Amino acid sequence: MTELTKKIQKRIRENPIQGLPLGDKFISPQYNGLSILNIPASAGELLDVGGFSSPPLLPDLLDPIRGKTKNVLVILLDALAFHRLQKWMAEESDLIWHSLLNQGILAPITSISPSTTCAAITSLWTDSSAARHGIMGYEMWLKEYGVSANMIEHKPITYRGGAGNLTLAGFDPENFLPVGSITDHFSASGVEVHAYQHYAIIDSGLSRMFMKDANRHPIGTASDLWISLRELFETRTQTRKYAWVYWGNLDSISHLHGPDSERAKAELLTFSKAFEQYFLNELDPASREDTLVILTADHGQITTDKENLDFNLAQHPRFTARLHLTPTGENRLAYLHIRPGNKEEVKDYIQSAWPDQFTLFDPEAAVKAGLFGPGEPHPGIYDRLGDLIAAAEGDAYWWWASKENPLIGRHGGLSEEEMLVPFLAARL
Repeated sequence: MTELTKKIQKRIRENPIQGLPLGDKFISPQYNGLSILNIPASAGELLDVGGFSSPPLLPDLLDPIRGKTKNVLVILLDALAFHRLQKWMAEESDLIWHSLLNQGILAPITSISPSTTCAAITSLWTDSSAARHGIMGYEMWLKEYGVSANMIEHKPITYRGGAGNLTLAGFDPENFLPVGSITDHFSASGVEVHAYQHYAIIDSGLSRMFMKDANRHPIGTASDLWISLRELFETRTQTRKYAWVYWGNLDSISHLHGPDSERAKAELLTFSKAFEQYFLNELDPASREDTLVILTADHGQITTDKENLDFNLAQHPRFTARLHLTPTGENRLAYLHIRPGNKEEVKDYIQSAWPDQFTLFDPEAAVKAGLFGPGEPHPGIYDRLGDLIAAAEGDAYWWWASKENPLIGRHGGLSEEEMLVPFLAARL
């Protein structure tokens, strides 16, 4: 562990959110210079682009990589926890990230809360916290549409298959958010914005919410991605660029097989090798000049026991009977919508059935304390958060979907495994 890593981890640990019972069990998101929320403004500062509302990363992270910058390439590896990248790099001495680290830095930063893709990526594309943009989790009660929605696929959470999305209820993804896109800031300063995602999601409702004005490039495989990006850099050498790469395979594999599984590590190795072989090794000198690469993640993952039926709410009908809806949010950061007069009974049941496995927050207290970040809260935030927030401790979770539980790896909560992600940055 480097001295920088020790220093940053100590700072994160010693700066908890005040006013909430977080204790030593949880990692508080560090919105004021040590979180993924600070990456857009950091890229803007390096590209001499202003207009961001969030501060950039702290000087400890930016000073070592300052210099003339024409291109910033942000690689987001969904679900890559900081400690796992450290572990896999220690085990694999020929990983390309070692050579980049020789001319750059690696340190932990935090995700946001909730530590989940739809919220985190919205923050990364809008320069706003979840409190401001209002995407509060994978499952979200949308009072204005009368539906609990899947905020990745933009359809009712209970729907199976591809038919029946929220547009049938009048939902317009391109005008849903109350905040703008970072594309506006970059474009106004003459910086091109390019986004690379799998062809299955590049035009999804989620992508259209915040990157409708970006240059979107559909890709299929890792080799396709890196050849396509190399071609962009080599054909547009005279332009300044902010390029975004999103890779979701590690998250999918980690959910189903576990974040510490052989498959998860193999995916990181395969992705990294393609980056080295088809992009770095083949990129001509003129195209790599004044280019900064950032590797980060939206969140990590924690291993859970999918066979533990005690966490399946189907086994707890006396608990669910006191709720208006099944919980929303995340399996590890759940929002409870409680029937009137039942809040104390719900709290008592949680403590009795799952002693010391969930910490409970009042939604208003959590928002005011800053758990979901700075800024004027979204007008619908309290409808979306319900009456009580339950944050899982250890490897606890709740499963409430009316289908078999397939998940080993999970995220959304406040554990170190979910919250600490890498910031690896180097100039080419």
